[in-house]
Amino acid sequence: MSAASNWAARTLGYSFSDTELLERALTHKSRSARHNERLEFLGDAVLDLVISDALYRIQPEADEHVLTRWRSRLVRGETLAEVAGGLDLEKHLSLGQGEHQRPSILADTLEALYGAVWLDGGYASAAQVIEHHFAARLAEPPPRDSLKDPKSQLQELLQGRGLQLPVYEQLEQTGPVHAPRFVVGCRLADLDITTEGCGSSRRKAEQRAAAKAISEIEQP
Repeated sequence: MSAASNWAARTLGYSFSDTELLERALTHKSRSARHNERLEFLGDAVLDLVISDALYRIQPEADEHVLTRWRSRLVRGETLAEVAGGLDLEKHLSLGQGEHQRPSILADTLEALYGAVWLDGGYASAAQVIEHHFAARLAEPPPRDSLKDPKSQLQELLQGRGLQLPVYEQLEQTGPVHAPRFVVGCRLADLDITTEGCGSSRRKAEQRAAAKAISEIEQP
């Protein structure tokens, strides 16, 4: 069994039947043409569904808006990078020469892993892995103010500092009509900050770009 397979069995609690799926999930596009972007696309949707299902079950009194914002907080890039870091994912990530590990790469790779588990073992296996990784975060509700979506948080943050509001621009749309993938840019003119977010809808891409902008503003 490879080091990656041993790691997956130990930290994901899942043993892959098709180890090629695992290897691809851990391979960044800078390393090989057989990279993990398609698995990331799939894992993004799987993660959304599993977290939505979990929140619906464990928070029967929460309304749609709270559930939506709570889910956004759980599946945002910053949270995914934290989860990936706790799994020592960076030790098994395959990057090309000159590429450096970044939180966004860790987050994307984690989604690719979830997509790989779904393909290899089905929904039940993916749900078990994801709910285990997010158990503590699902069990402890975040402060209510933090349940505001990233776009709202960014707008309030900029308004509080007397700065111009962000400008969002769709940069790319790929994939078939039934499964599109959007890339959106978020520009903060006063702070000379530009970020990008991607997702299965323009709204999701905007939210991820906004979350990255908040991280840029708040970093030391």
